[in-house]
Amino acid sequence: MTYKAICLTFSVAVLGLNITAAQAQNDYPPLEICGNKAQGGIMRGHIDNAYKIYQNEKEISVSEAGDFLLAFGRDEAYQQSVRISYNIPEEDYPSDSYTFSITPTKWDIQKINGVAQSKVTPGESHRDEILRENQSVRKALSENNTTKSYWKQGFIEPLEKYRISGEFGGQRIINTIPKSPHRGLDMAAPLGTPIKAAADGVVKLSGGNFFYSGNMVIIDHGQGLHTMYAHMKDTSVKVGDEVKQGQIIGTVGQTGRATGAHLHWGASLNDTRFNPSSLLKLNDNSLCYKI
Repeated sequence: MTYKAICLTFSVAVLGLNITAAQAQNDYPPLEICGNKAQGGIMRGHIDNAYKIYQNEKEISVSEAGDFLLAFGRDEAYQQSVRISYNIPEEDYPSDSYTFSITPTKWDIQKINGVAQSKVTPGESHRDEILRENQSVRKALSENNTTKSYWKQGFIEPLEKYRISGEFGGQRIINTIPKSPHRGLDMAAPLGTPIKAAADGVVKLSGGNFFYSGNMVIIDHGQGLHTMYAHMKDTSVKVGDEVKQGQIIGTVGQTGRATGAHLHWGASLNDTRFNPSSLLKLNDNSLCYKI
């Protein structure tokens, strides 16, 4: 097995990459990775002739063209590995392995008061409603049967004008009760503000009026990548619709567990929740390098 130990560091304007001469002379094609190399980030990659790709030994989707995605959760380990298998059967051929470091992120802590106590510590009467929400969202996020890599076109923000009222990764203390870290970006805007699809894709969930998320839309962008839009006043798409980037999919609301009108914008890659704002840098070629 060819093994590559790579120390990657970002400065303000320079990406430092250390590769030994022996590593540079191997026969494998170069591996290109681009994007936000940090906790809560996402990166795109490309390599020719790959059969299977593993991130930390978990298999991830690779397109016929050799494109793949790597996402890093809020509490992701700083050391990451990518292993690429080129042939069938895998055990009869060498694979190429890379290790690299991701940057730690400092997360915000928020104190929020005035939320209905039934939404903070829901009682037994809400169990079925919460179960329905969990099952519906889990089903939508697990449907990775979209064959197109819609994500390759890049992403835009779903709102034109907004105020950030909640950061991804921040822990909220609601009515003095510590809750799980926030898994999306809250974008405050007036009720009824149009919400745009951040990229082309296929709608996997629409509506629901769920206990926590209210009305929401989930869009599949291919290869296990989904974006989520929650607390909507209404939705204007249905499950199975193929939407275009910038298409209006609904409006800002205050449904579910919300203290004011806002859009909760979320993103998930193969069940790893990450900062959706990282999608805006996915096609930034200044953050690309080849190994």
